[in-house]
Amino acid sequence: MKVAAKRIKRIFLTIVSIAIGIIILVILLISPITKYVIEKYSVKWTGRQIDMDWAYVNPFTGYAHLSNLKIYEANGDSIFISSEGLSVGINLRKLLSKEYEITSVTLDKPRGIAIQNTKSNFNFTDIINHFSSPPDTTQPPKSPAHFSILNIKINHGIFYLRDTASDVYYFIKDFNFEGPGYAWNVDSFPGKVSFAAGIGTGQVNGTININVKNSDYCFSVVVHRLSLAIIDQYLKSITNYGTFSAYLDANIVTKGNFKDAENSDTKGHFSVSDFHFGKSKNEDYLSFDTLSMAIKEVNPKERLYHLGNVALIHPYFKYENYDRLDNIETMFGENGANVKAVNGDNRHFNLIVELANYIEELSQNFFESAYKVDRVAIKSADFRFNDYSTSEKFSIDASPLNITSDSIDKSHENVNILLNSGIKPYGDGYIYASINPRDSGTFKLKYRFEKIPITNFNPYLISYTSYPLDRGTIEFNGEWDVKNGIIQSENHILLIDPRVTKRVKNKATKWVPMWLVMALVRQRSDVVDYQIPITGNLKDPKFHLHDIFFGILKNVFVKPPTTPYRLEVRNLENEIEKSFALKWQMRHSTMTALQEMFVKKIADFMAKDSSEILVVSPQQYELKEKEYILFFEAKKKYYLACHPEKNHDFTERDSLYVDRMSVKDSSFVHYLNKFLPKSPIFTVQDKCSNLISPALIDMRLEQLNKARENVFLSYFKEKGVDNRVKFNSPKNIIPYNGFSYFKIDYKGKIPDYLVQAYKKIDELNNELPREKYEKERDKIKTF
Repeated sequence: MKVAAKRIKRIFLTIVSIAIGIIILVILLISPITKYVIEKYSVKWTGRQIDMDWAYVNPFTGYAHLSNLKIYEANGDSIFISSEGLSVGINLRKLLSKEYEITSVTLDKPRGIAIQNTKSNFNFTDIINHFSSPPDTTQPPKSPAHFSILNIKINHGIFYLRDTASDVYYFIKDFNFEGPGYAWNVDSFPGKVSFAAGIGTGQVNGTININVKNSDYCFSVVVHRLSLAIIDQYLKSITNYGTFSAYLDANIVTKGNFKDAENSDTKGHFSVSDFHFGKSKNEDYLSFDTLSMAIKEVNPKERLYHLGNVALIHPYFKYENYDRLDNIETMFGENGANVKAVNGDNRHFNLIVELANYIEELSQNFFESAYKVDRVAIKSADFRFNDYSTSEKFSIDASPLNITSDSIDKSHENVNILLNSGIKPYGDGYIYASINPRDSGTFKLKYRFEKIPITNFNPYLISYTSYPLDRGTIEFNGEWDVKNGIIQSENHILLIDPRVTKRVKNKATKWVPMWLVMALVRQRSDVVDYQIPITGNLKDPKFHLHDIFFGILKNVFVKPPTTPYRLEVRNLENEIEKSFALKWQMRHSTMTALQEMFVKKIADFMAKDSSEILVVSPQQYELKEKEYILFFEAKKKYYLACHPEKNHDFTERDSLYVDRMSVKDSSFVHYLNKFLPKSPIFTVQDKCSNLISPALIDMRLEQLNKARENVFLSYFKEKGVDNRVKFNSPKNIIPYNGFSYFKIDYKGKIPDYLVQAYKKIDELNNELPREKYEKERDKIKTF
């Protein structure tokens, strides 16, 4: 019995050893066989070559691991996707019942690249086509097999995107995904996903849940300071130049259906911060600190748009007009030609164009829907307009501009909007509007713009008339009541104390006798005051100019008898003004005969009173003076290049010729263009700056200031009182009256003639017709 037991035990151990050996042998053999079979037949099965370092397969547990897996592009020249390891678990028991269940899939440190060749063609399109071939209808249908893939994990992946048409390169890193996977008898496919931006900063975390039966989805996404650098790359396809940068923060929950784009419901909030878009990193055309929006519910299919607070903090926008195009057209092509070309190309994808089209469609739906916005606020905006098409630069700036609105709701009868803004260099603006949200052709409007110096518009006055103004304040105000597009409005324009100065002779300027125009439109009180009603409809407004017409007739027949009165006022104003401020023509240091008379008068007064001290503070319009100097030096360089014999004999006559030369002269501009760098330059000012060094401009400005000081002091030297004239350092300002000037302070007794002039002007201001505009004059400080 003992021998039999030992024999049985020996046989059992032998069988077990053989079984274990067979198992080990199978495991040892099946792993290299698996590697060999996959690499040999991968092209046939998938259309792609697949390689790996080694494979481990356990047929008894259903576990497999592929190490350093590589799947190549269709042409085999580069890697499409790779992974340090792919681990798979298979439920072997369920294979017997025609149910294929992968119990787990883990992908470690995958690296993949998506290459977009056209809008609908990617480097993986062939794979989709390979596995989506239509079923063979000639064969009898087979009973359906059940397929499940569970417990999916992707760890620390890196995925790249390259758009060959738009030259876009982007990637995300540290990509992680974890979810229970897909089961054949369960509709939903949930999971958690996270990744970081590969270019710039940013982190994205979210959850997804997709119904594979009906294509419903639910996404919940949290975005933290995600750099939108990818937009800068798409920008290059539609612009001739420019840079872009911004950051996105969001917390959004969206439900919808993949088969119906409008069938979506979105809630949450998002903000875009540190937004910069412009010519270069140092020059913005559009920027803002933060744009934030609360989304209470947006459902395009239900035409439901309910937004919470919408706030735009410190937006900046600069619009510039050049000789031919503006800064927007130079960037995007004339009339947006670059954008139209890309938008009309159905082969290629551009993220910016697609977003713009989506926003345009969304905005159309917005105004046709039951929309509501709890509150809209634009705070501390800065909107700038520069016009370089005139003979000199015109610039105006609405800052700080604030716009607020109460609840914008289509169910409300009216929506109220309030705009307040400072106007630089001087002025204020106010607009109040009450709009019917159901009918944009029905609204009420009140506006007022005041304390704006007319001298700010001298670039236009010089270009179109040759006559600048050195005094005057303009105001606009009015009220509109529009119902169903029908206009009833009153508009009031008021120009206080305008004064035409010396003509600027330039070959590029047109000539209009502004002194005659002012004589016709300016009233006895030295103001231009007219009402201009507008009626008709919004598409065809009618301007009623009868007040201007009758005002001119009145000035022709009624104003002449008051000429002595107006001359007395004008002389008194000159007496006061020139005793406290000596104005200088741009880039010149000579005085007019009238200015000489007043300076001599002040010198005589000081000679009579030995205790009087005069303090002169130069108020320098440096920005404009430097522009005039820059133009002169650039034109002079061009003139000497054309007349080299003048390099050693540049006369006063030559200087006058150069001064009157137009900066828009085609030959001069052609000369400037020969020296342009590769970077885009569109203005004559910048082209001249490229030719003339800043050091030379500074030196010429210093020489100009010294010459003005010497000319002024020369009249006091004649009386021997120049030692009692003290000069302060120049102060750089933008003067209200548009010219550099010497501010004169009397450190002692005010001259008697000046005291009398003040008394007399006060008397005249309290008489008709000037009394009517006393308040307007009081709030204007010209010096």
